[in-house]
Amino acid sequence: MSLIQDRQSQVIQDFSSLNQWEDRYKKIIELGKALPPFPEELRTEQNIVKGCQSQVWLSAQLDNQGNMVIHGDSDALIVKGLVALLLKVYSGTPPAEVLATPPEFLRALGFEGNLSPSRANGLHSMLKQIKMYATAFDYLLKTKK
Repeated sequence: MSLIQDRQSQVIQDFSSLNQWEDRYKKIIELGKALPPFPEELRTEQNIVKGCQSQVWLSAQLDNQGNMVIHGDSDALIVKGLVALLLKVYSGTPPAEVLATPPEFLRALGFEGNLSPSRANGLHSMLKQIKMYATAFDYLLKTKK
């Protein structure tokens, strides 16, 4: 089992006892409030995620071990929590693993059918941005060898 699969299982477990969507939203908001502060210098036009109704910023770089380190923020509470959830699963993992592991936890948690259409679209846009970073970093790592 990959690191991302382990993290997805942990997220599913963390949310499994929350049967009401109101409780799940509260948990998501808590995750967002726990996000580390997003550096002001990263709040640039190029880090804004296109396709999100609220403002969302994502930035990524590779660490010394070749893992993606992703930072993110949003000006909306629930969306910021969704950013935190994605970072919890994907940040600190190899780009190839990000590309190879489908986001099963989103379906398992019922996000597809329970988020508003604009939030669901925003979530997919954030995921797409993370996969774009992973594609670029994976290519970079493969061409370095």
